[in-house]
Amino acid sequence: MKRIVLASRPDGAPTDDNFRLEEVDMPEPGEGEILVETAYMSLDPYMRGRMDDVKSYSAPVPIGGTMEAGAIGRVLKSNSPDFKEGDYAVGRFGWADHGVQPATQCYKWDPSMGSPSLALGVLGMPGFTAWAGITAYGNLKAGETLVVGAATGPVGSMVGQLARQAGCRVVGVAGGEDKCRMAVETFGFDACVDHRGKDARAMREALKAECPDGIDVYFENVGGPTLGGVLPLMNLYGRIIVCGMIAWYNGAEDETSAFPTGKLWRMILVNRLTIQGLLQTDHVKRMPEFFKEVGPKVAAGEIAYVEDVAEGLENAPKAFMSLLKGGNTGKMVVKIHG
Repeated sequence: MKRIVLASRPDGAPTDDNFRLEEVDMPEPGEGEILVETAYMSLDPYMRGRMDDVKSYSAPVPIGGTMEAGAIGRVLKSNSPDFKEGDYAVGRFGWADHGVQPATQCYKWDPSMGSPSLALGVLGMPGFTAWAGITAYGNLKAGETLVVGAATGPVGSMVGQLARQAGCRVVGVAGGEDKCRMAVETFGFDACVDHRGKDARAMREALKAECPDGIDVYFENVGGPTLGGVLPLMNLYGRIIVCGMIAWYNGAEDETSAFPTGKLWRMILVNRLTIQGLLQTDHVKRMPEFFKEVGPKVAAGEIAYVEDVAEGLENAPKAFMSLLKGGNTGKMVVKIHG
């Protein structure tokens, strides 16, 4: 089998030298495990954090270890009664064309729900993350204004569509005219602000023009100047759901300029803001509820999605580095077998 391992830890943005493609013996599943042939693997911004040897909510990838990723594959061998050969399994199979995992840490994908790639995007971890955050912490009310960064990505686009269906005014933030147009025309946002070339002050003015009644909910995917632009516009009892901070993942010291800690703390107090960190792993027991609610909407075309598909395991590093710079359009997956 082939796999991509972490060859060295990046200093700033990852480079080709941080990855290595290896060919190793095909693994054999042990008791209670399954062996899959990977159809698609997911690429997500959080993977950048796993490349650093720092304390976080999950252990870093060791040097020489397989890069971590969610993936979906066809079961070749099963030592579990929960899967049979030919089933599709979703699990943490990594950047590899085959993988072994305990069956208890995987779940079965129903092909009637659509392409297996959907299990990694709109009906996978990103879509579930958006849904879990909005339903658990958003407390959305019709007529409120919600702002979400990375608006055309798999998390942001789901957040925006769910908020629109709840009767909110939805304003996205994205990089470039094409993505802003997609947010409005494909995903149904009310407006979208292009963050390119804008500092925090310019972002505040651009957002203020699209949010005349202020911002009630901010779904945070990006950090950086977008956060600096949002904070002064937060309304009384506003909610900030912190999901990601892609602007800072490569170590850039792009602060929110006008918001030293003291001023931020006072703003939280005066406006009685609620700031909630979001990890989808805290909500996994709600996955069946997510599938029941969102699955039919996707099938009926009530939830739109866009996929960006890279071909071949060997192209995963290039696609990942592009993703971190906003080079993807929609959910980034790598097609390996299919």
